[in-house]
Amino acid sequence: MFAPILWFIDQLLGLYVFVIIVYVALTWLEQLNIVSRSNQLVHAIMDFCYRVTEPVLRPIRRLLPDLGGLDLSPLILLLLVAVVRMYLNRLAIWLP
Repeated sequence: MFAPILWFIDQLLGLYVFVIIVYVALTWLEQLNIVSRSNQLVHAIMDFCYRVTEPVLRPIRRLLPDLGGLDLSPLILLLLVAVVRMYLNRLAIWLP
């Protein structure tokens, strides 16, 4: 009964991982002047990714020490999501 719900949550978390990776890649490309926010498509994608990831990344950034220009919060978030997905999959095995 709970297995389809756990599967759906796992799929949402997988999509969230994809959004995090896209956001990190686009911010790198923006810093290297390869893409520009003046492009409407790039702006729309980055704005969506920012709105979805920033509420979760902000508390992680507050906990991490200042490392200069290096932001490790997306990496920490990806590791946390991986751990949650691992536990969900283990839980799905034990549920009927």
